[in-house]
Amino acid sequence: MSTATASATPAAAAPAAYRRARAVRFLRTAHGWIGLWGAALGLLFGVSGILLNHRNVLKIPAAHTQEDTVQLALPAERPDNPKALAAWLQGELKLDREAGRVRAEPGREVIWGDQPVVQPARWTVGFVTPAASVQAEYWVGNGFVSVKRGSNNVFATLNNLHKGVGLGVGWVLLIDTLAGSILLLSLSGVALWTLTNRRRTVGAVIGGTSLLVALVIGASAF
Repeated sequence: MSTATASATPAAAAPAAYRRARAVRFLRTAHGWIGLWGAALGLLFGVSGILLNHRNVLKIPAAHTQEDTVQLALPAERPDNPKALAAWLQGELKLDREAGRVRAEPGREVIWGDQPVVQPARWTVGFVTPAASVQAEYWVGNGFVSVKRGSNNVFATLNNLHKGVGLGVGWVLLIDTLAGSILLLSLSGVALWTLTNRRRTVGAVIGGTSLLVALVIGASAF
């Protein structure tokens, strides 16, 4: 009886060991590819993060924006609203995207010296990309619009990419993959520890505690 039991135990343990080995190989492969994707995005955000973190204290003069201001004469049929002005500027300046910010401030009475005067309405239009920006200002009634164009160098462009300036939902979702890769790396790392280390309880406790803390912080943010 004892001989039969002893011979059955290794046979029963073999499938479990095989499944564990397959799981470890899969997790290592997934861990490596996820880490590669996270490293690619992390390099971008690491460089720009250092620049942003020290821009006020150490005054790193890496990011630079070249600005130029011009005045454009309006056509005979002037735009009658801010959106029409934005469309005209897009065509006149040959911009490849629509305005990201269009604002209208109504006219109001202000004190100039000691006399009350009526300030005309003011329209502002902004076209922003990580590499460049165009800001237009128009005082209703003028025959021209003031346009300020800014061209960013490589480091200023990296900073804007870090902050998501001038970028849409696609970029936000792309950056979400960086956060997701960090989460998956953490989970796969805990799983690898649990499968390959005898002190599995330690790994399970650390992983469970980290997940609980992350959930609490995420819930408090909302």
